[in-house]
Amino acid sequence: MPAVPLQSLWSVTAPAGPACEVLAGAWGAQAAVIGAGYTGLSAALHLAQAGREVVVLEAADIGAGASGSNGGQVIPGVKHDPDTLEQMFGPDAGARAVATVAAGPDLVFELIARHGLRCDAVRTGWIQPAASEAALLQLADRVEQWRRRGAAVEFLSRQEVLRLTGSGCYCGGLLDRRGGTVQPLSYARGLAEAVRRCGGRIFVRSPARKLTRSAGAWSIETPRGSVRAPLVIIATNAYTGRVTDELRRTVVAVPSFQVATAPIPAALRGTILPGGQAASDTRRLLRYFRLDASGRLVMGSRGTFAPVPGARAVRHHYRAVHEIYPQLEGVAFEYHWGGLVAMTRDHLPHLHEPAPGLLAGLGYNGRGVAMATVMGRLLALRALGTPAAEVGFPITPLRPMPLHALSGIGARATIQYLRLADALARAPILGSRGPA
Repeated sequence: MPAVPLQSLWSVTAPAGPACEVLAGAWGAQAAVIGAGYTGLSAALHLAQAGREVVVLEAADIGAGASGSNGGQVIPGVKHDPDTLEQMFGPDAGARAVATVAAGPDLVFELIARHGLRCDAVRTGWIQPAASEAALLQLADRVEQWRRRGAAVEFLSRQEVLRLTGSGCYCGGLLDRRGGTVQPLSYARGLAEAVRRCGGRIFVRSPARKLTRSAGAWSIETPRGSVRAPLVIIATNAYTGRVTDELRRTVVAVPSFQVATAPIPAALRGTILPGGQAASDTRRLLRYFRLDASGRLVMGSRGTFAPVPGARAVRHHYRAVHEIYPQLEGVAFEYHWGGLVAMTRDHLPHLHEPAPGLLAGLGYNGRGVAMATVMGRLLALRALGTPAAEVGFPITPLRPMPLHALSGIGARATIQYLRLADALARAPILGSRGPA
């Protein structure tokens, strides 16, 4: 089948970012950051605001990786529920970790307001609709755990999910009022503008080719220059390369793919996500969807490992949209694009300090808008001398995956298995359709 031309909705609708140069010559700084996505830009911004001289190196352009191509959903927490985090890390460290990840949306929207970022920010909540009765029971427990900690999270009946989403293919869910949405590439470019205003330097099309340490400082070599700094932060997530190969082997890069419709006709617009919330369902291969500022429906799910998706893969996403919203039959699709998500074995983000003066944060498992922004702040705190126990999230050693070279094969097989499991689990509720 023919390949489908890729064009990202976000790249078409985002305002231009700051004009940045290619690194040339030898530079020095108090801190160097590799990667100009949310993690690196947040780290650079917090360091610059603390008066540190910061240089950011980006292999492509600002937000060129997952930060500019994700769904723009600002979701609190991580994949694990609060009680599980406390069991994993202990009552004290676990409670601090829960508080840290819960506050992710607060930090995102605080930065947007403080620095005047133009990124279509909307904070009306995040919906997690249940694709099965078993999943609904798990959501009820999740709601109870968060409410015990004072979070604004509500359990939703089938009718409430239908009212809030406009889709009748779910049997209930939860509403987390802490969440929201942003135009993801606009947010990344806005963070870069803020870094520049605070005195940081950003160089694009300047990939790190070699990282070495000597005489108490790190040297980063790029094709046309170098940066020397006593502190380096690696913020490359799913796009981590072999320059830091041990770090690269701690995550598996899994593709995600999105489609966007034309603006929804006015007659339907008031019935589909009328409150402006985003949604991510409970399928094993989850579907995440929202409206953009112009009323287009944007939906994503796991993508193809092919360099360019074929028509079959794109039609799979079209069918998914029409399963959720049969009333959108006949509405054209205008945009198709994809990117990589960094998945970890334990489904947790990781904060590492692999060597003196070297820090890294990655592995957001599909929740990168809020968590990557938080991770940047955590990395900056540690770089500024905050004791490890007071950073707010555990610092863990690097644990590369055994047989990492086979991870792509394993990911493909896992995706096929989960797709089948989702089909079997959803069979009892497929007969319920949305409003026509």
